[in-house]
Amino acid sequence: MHNSENKKNWCPHRFCVAPMMAWTDRHARYFLRQISQNARLYTEMVTANALLYGDPKRFLSFDPSEHPVALQLGGSDPVSLAQAASIGEQWGYDEINLNVGCPSDRVSSGHFGACLMAEPTLVADSVAAMSEACTIPITVKCRIGIDDMDVGEPLDQFVSGVRSAGCKTIIVHARKAWLKGLSPKENRDVPPLDHPRVYELKRSFPDMEVIINGGITTLGDSLSHLEHVDGVMLGRAAYELPYLLASVDQRVFGSNKNTLTRSEIVEAYIPYCEIECGNGTPLHHMTRHILGLFHGCPGARRWRRHLSTQAVRENATTEIISEALEMVSTNQLAA
Repeated sequence: MHNSENKKNWCPHRFCVAPMMAWTDRHARYFLRQISQNARLYTEMVTANALLYGDPKRFLSFDPSEHPVALQLGGSDPVSLAQAASIGEQWGYDEINLNVGCPSDRVSSGHFGACLMAEPTLVADSVAAMSEACTIPITVKCRIGIDDMDVGEPLDQFVSGVRSAGCKTIIVHARKAWLKGLSPKENRDVPPLDHPRVYELKRSFPDMEVIINGGITTLGDSLSHLEHVDGVMLGRAAYELPYLLASVDQRVFGSNKNTLTRSEIVEAYIPYCEIECGNGTPLHHMTRHILGLFHGCPGARRWRRHLSTQAVRENATTEIISEALEMVSTNQLAA
């Protein structure tokens, strides 16, 4: 069914990898792009002030092969967000996403993230300012609610507000964020998932792209959700088990290209690592993102151990990746 659909009518967010702090840096995104050519990738959250008063190159540099790639911003001042969004567009990002979903204390104390769901007018004003400053799409990532907020009418009102402000795509983590008493880690698991509420949101706003996030761990799950919404976003599963993305292009986007093997993905990543090492980037900054590639395969433990212990050495080279790959290949031949 999915392969027979007309690709040009598909939502560009049909399959996304979530923005994840300390995980989805430019090296991780380059690696994931070797596995799927079509999945939409997101940066780690960057605060608007970090771009305005810090070094934009540090936060915004990316390889052209990462497209389609979106910049996620955090903030609550419409003027600052508009300026930061404009900078992101100038750097070549395909989309600017506003974070209205992160539940961490640090984020809340900075007056951005999930706490902004209690201020829908401010969020709408921010989206309007960002939309005015950019020609690329402005999207919003949120929760179905926070704390004791009802997930019925208030959520509809929130979405209606950002839609009126120019947002055509809403990414919804299908669980509440509890800002009082739960850690960010607990917020990923403790509040119950409510995927049907996101389906209902799509029915209420048929003219918007509604993307579902939260608790999705397999490609089969993703295809099931796509029967109800426009797109899916995977977080930890896509990062920790990256080979999950290997058939996304074929099964989600209808590509006729062959699925790459794990070894082919590694071979495609090594030249990038060589260039980065030549520019002074420590090897382990790249290899930390590929530890889960051989999960479930014979030799996976040797792969992880070799990379974890050897890539951190001073002046480590990509030969260490080749050595680790040989260990896995030898185990597969013997299996």
